[in-house]
This record gives sequence, C-alpha cells and structure tokens, in this order.
Amino acid sequence: MKLTLLLTGKTSFAYINDGLSIYKKRLAFYIPFNIVELPDIKGTSSLTKEQVKQKEGEAMLKFIKRSDTLILLDERGESFTSVQWAAFLEKQMIVNPGRDITFAIGGAYGFSGEIYKRADGMVSLSKMTFSHQIVRLLFIEQLYRAFTIIKGDPYHHE
Repeated sequence: MKLTLLLTGKTSFAYINDGLSIYKKRLAFYIPFNIVELPDIKGTSSLTKEQVKQKEGEAMLKFIKRSDTLILLDERGESFTSVQWAAFLEKQMIVNPGRDITFAIGGAYGFSGEIYKRADGMVSLSKMTFSHQIVRLLFIEQLYRAFTIIKGDPYHHE
C-alpha cells in the first residue's frame, strides 16, 4: 500500500514547499508516500469556473487508478479529531490491504462533478475555508500525526 497526495498546480510559496519536504521525509518512515502536482490549466482567464473544474478533473482522472481509494479533501467532507483521523486511516489499511489511497486537493474552485462521483470519501480539515496552497501543508502534517498515533510514537499529545 502507498499513499499519494494529488494536487492541482504548483505552489510558489517556499515555506509550503519546505514544510511539504519535511513531512514527506518523516512519512517515509511509516509508509510509501508520494506527492503528485498536476500542471496548472493553461488559459483559465477565458474559461468559466465550471470549465476550469472540468479540465482539472479530467487531468486528475487520468492519474487515478481504478483500484485506488480516492479521498477528497473537501469542506463538505467528514471532520475528525486527530485521533479519529488516525483510526479512520488505520481502518482503511485493514479493510483494503494493499489498495493504494490517493488523497486529492482540488484547485481554487474545487472539484468537478466527475471527481465527486469517482470519490470513495471526503474529509474536511475544518469548517473554515483555506487556500488550496495552505491545505497541502495542513493535511500532510495531519497525515504524519496520524501515523505517529497509530504507531504510538511521541508526537501527538492528548
């Protein structure tokens, strides 16, 4: 089993890239983990929001394998405490052993209808709205935190 974080577009913020690198290295201790950044859609100024979401969705669907469990990071998804999140991940690994999990963060306008239809679940990091740039860093830290909870390693404090 491996985990993938699928992103739309690159970030230009060094602090986010630095944080992603730190947590990606830490996660490698627990599980194979990869970050895939799909290229930004070109010519978006002449497209509607729905057209942008459609094009981003098409690019995502080309990457996602049929056998992958797809979990969207979406404000309408299920909310967890860090301990509940760890339990959710552990259950996914037990119920679907060997099945890769892809977590997807959409672009500025969210996901296309096709991506929502393909998704196996949705997770919300907060009721607040964050930029799709910041969500990357928040999510990867919570993913790392979950694995330290699962393994009983000192990082999370209750």
